[in-house]
Amino acid sequence: MRAGTEEVVVTGLGATTPLGGDAAATWAALLAGRSGARALTEEWAAGLPARVAATAAVDPAGVLGRTEARRLDRAGRFALVALREAWADAGFTGPAGGPGLPDPDRVGVAVGSGIGGLTTLLASDELLRTHRERQISPFAVPMLMANGSAGLAALELNARAGAHAPATACAAGAEAVAAGLDMIRLGRADVVAVGGTEAMVHPLTFTAFAAMNAMSRRNDAPRHASRPYDKQRDGFVLGEGAAVLVLESARHARARGARVHCVLAGAGTSSDAHHMVRPEPGGRGMARALGKALEDGGLRPADIGYVGTHATSTQQGDLAESRALCSVLGTGGYAVSATKSATGHLIGAAGALGAVLTVRALSTRTAPPTINVDDPDDAIELDVVRGAPRPLPAGRRAALSNCAAFGGHNVVLAFRTES
Repeated sequence: MRAGTEEVVVTGLGATTPLGGDAAATWAALLAGRSGARALTEEWAAGLPARVAATAAVDPAGVLGRTEARRLDRAGRFALVALREAWADAGFTGPAGGPGLPDPDRVGVAVGSGIGGLTTLLASDELLRTHRERQISPFAVPMLMANGSAGLAALELNARAGAHAPATACAAGAEAVAAGLDMIRLGRADVVAVGGTEAMVHPLTFTAFAAMNAMSRRNDAPRHASRPYDKQRDGFVLGEGAAVLVLESARHARARGARVHCVLAGAGTSSDAHHMVRPEPGGRGMARALGKALEDGGLRPADIGYVGTHATSTQQGDLAESRALCSVLGTGGYAVSATKSATGHLIGAAGALGAVLTVRALSTRTAPPTINVDDPDDAIELDVVRGAPRPLPAGRRAALSNCAAFGGHNVVLAFRTES
């Protein structure tokens, strides 16, 4: 932890994902080695080269109810479901300002998204194009805004310290966690709800990603399509959902007797400045972010017992990240899990979900398995957890969660157990 700064702890977790409708169900399915991927049977997908997606296990509209859901884009629905779970998990019983609840002026939010309300934007454009403009919802603009979910979270929690909305593609959720860390350290808030959300399962995204050859084309074996570190990996599986964490200053959490999952020790960011969609092959950008996270968290490589990797199942990305890890941490002593093998790639929510799962791994001292690594790539020199969950290495009290994104963004979050 940087000298003179407030220690930040994680007190709440929430998620709705392709593996489950909440954080507990998601974690249980991950430990069981289940996959959230399925073959797309929708008519619009019939002619696409890539027809595998990891869609949400639980429809958020059913959780929220029809009236509330109709005013929200699907991404906003996911965000609200995960937010409410995380807030309750932190022990809060209502929005800030109520009896025994935080001061609204000391509560903030940071919710990232790669695109925001994409489905609302495209559906509204279709109505306009087909001369049905009167059917466009009066809520369309706040539904489609990239900051819509952050604004929604602030309204839900009565959070007045600030509402931030990173839009750094696949790093957005992790950037939100780092933003919340800074808000508390700088004394701008005592409690910050942070996370990411995404809902991009749509003909446009599937067509565009397929044109880049970024998505797996294992249409005949959807549950085996996402295969990080395997020699036969051929791209990611697009997922959807949201994840949220509640961060607090340690002083605030102690004063109210909160249960603490772990400490958010630090964060590191960097940019490759190499290519818009390809990582720097040697992993030097990610390595810089890893080094910054360790320094920021007051950690040494020998403290790290677990890494939740970005590992989307692309040939170049998996290799570059593994090279970064090996250059900073070495090749052994820490367990590695690539959870996108099971959840798919949730884009703007990916970093937040990775953080939630890394917190669970650290707090339970259990590394979840990476599925579908049938023929490991010889160039990947990592101790990848396969087949079954594994206890974390004894004596190593910290874990890292990695995230990377188109545009060359790299974010690494460092967590550790309480002192």
